[in-house]
Amino acid sequence: MEIVHYPHPSLRWKSQPVREINVKLKSIVHEMFDLMYEHKGIGLAANQVALPLRVFVMNPSGERQESDQELVFINPEILRKKGTIEGEEGCLSLPDVYGQVRRAEDILVSAFDLTGKEFRLELDDLLSRIVQHESDHLDGVMFFDRMDEEERSKIEAKIADFDFEFRKGQNEGEIPSDVELKRQLAELQP
Repeated sequence: MEIVHYPHPSLRWKSQPVREINVKLKSIVHEMFDLMYEHKGIGLAANQVALPLRVFVMNPSGERQESDQELVFINPEILRKKGTIEGEEGCLSLPDVYGQVRRAEDILVSAFDLTGKEFRLELDDLLSRIVQHESDHLDGVMFFDRMDEEERSKIEAKIADFDFEFRKGQNEGEIPSDVELKRQLAELQP
């Protein structure tokens, strides 16, 4: 398992709901946490590891030893949004690219945990931002899609560099074609 970089097709894929919480899913979640910590992240969606599942993990501390802050969201749904606030975001699928994104300030989210138990959380500040960012991933939305035109223009060259490197890898046979990657994603859907 590895984190894929933009413009890998999985990052634009609308993930399908998880139908069963089993040993395989639990293993995936543990690997996702490992990757998130390894890359110094605070959230990671299944799309970012080329899995079309509605699952993401987060730990706002970003520290493995603070595992009490780990949260797993299976089939999350944001039920309510209130207020707006702007803040800086980045993405493990676009390393070292950051920009200001306007998000809801407070949210109510519903999801299932790894035991299959449904939970609801009212979140604000960083936790709200992480859940919105990762939920967007599950719908194929990147953080820069939410940026205003002026902010996005500041990072367009960096996004273009990622696109160039990805296409170069495809042309050199190091990365499968988009058609092949989409076929793989379709096969992995629940």
